[in-house]
Amino acid sequence: MPARIYKPARSAMSSGTAKTRKWVLEFVNDTAREVDPLMGWTSSSDTQAQVRLTFPTKEAALEYAREHGIDAVVQDPKPRKTNVRPGGYGDNFATNRRAVWTH
Repeated sequence: MPARIYKPARSAMSSGTAKTRKWVLEFVNDTAREVDPLMGWTSSSDTQAQVRLTFPTKEAALEYAREHGIDAVVQDPKPRKTNVRPGGYGDNFATNRRAVWTH
């Protein structure tokens, strides 16, 4: 069963980087999800898709996959551009502003 190893992206709702430092090994669904006609729940007969393992490094995740015979595809994260302003946040409240500050 194929799996993918990746480093999760940060949440779109915040600028923090929590839960983005560890590598994740996640299995790919083998079967499609189906809707239960009575309750309307989605389900799948593939229980491996529920497994999500975390590792401190990419090498540890690859070693685990190799030891257990898992076909793993590594997706390297895209580097994030730094957003450094010369004055930083404190420049918003500087008393020696040259331009008018409005909203």
